[in-house]
Amino acid sequence: MMTYYVLIGAIALVSWFVSNKLKSKFKYYSKVHLSNGMSGAEIAEKMLADHGIRDVKVVSTAGMLTDHYNPKNKTVNLSEGVYSQRNAASAAVAAHECGHAVQHAQAYEWLSLRSKLVPVVSITSGMSTWIVFGGLMLGAAAGVGFGYYVAIAGLVMMGFATLFSFITLPVEYDASNRALKWLKAKSIVTQEEYAGSEDSLKWAARTYLVAAIGSLATLVYWGLQVFGGRD
Repeated sequence: MMTYYVLIGAIALVSWFVSNKLKSKFKYYSKVHLSNGMSGAEIAEKMLADHGIRDVKVVSTAGMLTDHYNPKNKTVNLSEGVYSQRNAASAAVAAHECGHAVQHAQAYEWLSLRSKLVPVVSITSGMSTWIVFGGLMLGAAAGVGFGYYVAIAGLVMMGFATLFSFITLPVEYDASNRALKWLKAKSIVTQEEYAGSEDSLKWAARTYLVAAIGSLATLVYWGLQVFGGRD
């Protein structure tokens, strides 16, 4: 048990560090104003147009770092700090979210797979730990009986969440690569502005990496508990 808490504590600390680093990077590069004067919304609309995508709308959404692409209603949702701002950070985020729209339009296999898992994960992720714990309370560690099968069901649910977090990695990295490639090819940003955009997206990607590692660590720990592992 102690090993688990130490591991989860370490991952939580790294997650906190990466999250705060991302916020500081975003704040810093928000001060690097674009020489072309384009806003995040204008950059998003141009990237969509350059890829022949005309059925996706660019809209503003409340909050900070709440940017996302919604494949259901085909909208690129840009936060208030990105939609109307004209800096390296907003350029990076706007292009990244459009990268997801391009993935959708081109049926990128990892995005398609992740989308299929969304309904399952949205239902199971919140209850999986409780189900595993409940199974253990019913005697799952003995390897027999109803409790064992309950715990196994919880582990399967937890496994879907872990799988989802790892499938998210290529989706996010690919969207960033598409964004940076387009920003550079179309000369949307200068060399200095490009460096800022690239750095911002690198730190954003690391948040997903830490989350995936944390999810795997949790799955392994509870798996050991169910199958008889002890500290």
